[in-house]
Amino acid sequence: MKLVVLDGYAMNPGDLSWDDLGSLGELAVYDRTQPELTIERAKDAEAVFTNKVILGAEQIRQLPKLRYIGVLATGTNVVDLPAATARRIVVTNVPAYSTESVVQMVFAHLLNLSFGYTRHTQSVRDGRWQQSPDFCYWDQPLIELSGRILGIIGFGRIGLAVALAARGFGLQVYVNAHSIPRYVPNEVRLVSLEEIFRSSDIVSLHCPLTRETRQIVNLKHLSMMKRSAWLINTGRGPLVDEQALADALNSGRIAGAGLDVLSTEPPKPDNPLLSAKNCFITPHIAWATVQSRQRLMRTVVANLRAFLEGRPLNVVRE
Repeated sequence: MKLVVLDGYAMNPGDLSWDDLGSLGELAVYDRTQPELTIERAKDAEAVFTNKVILGAEQIRQLPKLRYIGVLATGTNVVDLPAATARRIVVTNVPAYSTESVVQMVFAHLLNLSFGYTRHTQSVRDGRWQQSPDFCYWDQPLIELSGRILGIIGFGRIGLAVALAARGFGLQVYVNAHSIPRYVPNEVRLVSLEEIFRSSDIVSLHCPLTRETRQIVNLKHLSMMKRSAWLINTGRGPLVDEQALADALNSGRIAGAGLDVLSTEPPKPDNPLLSAKNCFITPHIAWATVQSRQRLMRTVVANLRAFLEGRPLNVVRE
């Protein structure tokens, strides 16, 4: 069986091994694949693996040997699922591999906003502390998290894990979910979306990107937020109206934002959030700890092995 990985670099820039996947077939790994090279590289493959390379209806049509698509991530928007289903091509993904890492990033951003780590570290490098007449200084209000309200939009695995971690910091937790969650800890309150935006000191996004949630952070909802509130987004960039958020930050409508995702990645130079006041952006790395990527690799291999044994796992259907 010929296996082709179209864009393996993000998952494995060299610190993991492809050997286990290669033991299941004749493996070719490409770090990156430009759209015009997709068909040429995958034309003889029975199994193709992709992270961000698009396998739309046109690409699938031109890959007659294709039997299996393994998405090297959780989201499957890069694959035309109806086209794959029509060809009886099995599509799998990797759910829940990065939960612990994403929770860690949520609180990395939250702690940076509360103590100004980025700003204060740079000021020390610039010589400010050495020249200070006092033994300490701070350039922003230093905020204790205990007793504040964290509003979580979306309550799947990651939303729940964030809620549990938040209780360790003494945060009160409000949750808004599209459907009634199967499990809600006693100390967590289910509230309306409007209540999340009106009452929360921090709003953290953990919902899937759907027609209903696209730009769920918009002018209307930003105008409901406390002026002291922060927004955290480790979910999907298009959950946020970026111009509206930039305007809210620059005008002081809200106090700050910590973002690990943007609507277009890499961002365009004119993205208004790149220069917005009190906006701290990391380059979509919440998922990318070594441990998270090891789990990802193990599941990618397990998914293909299960498919070859006739009992496919983590199958995604239209």
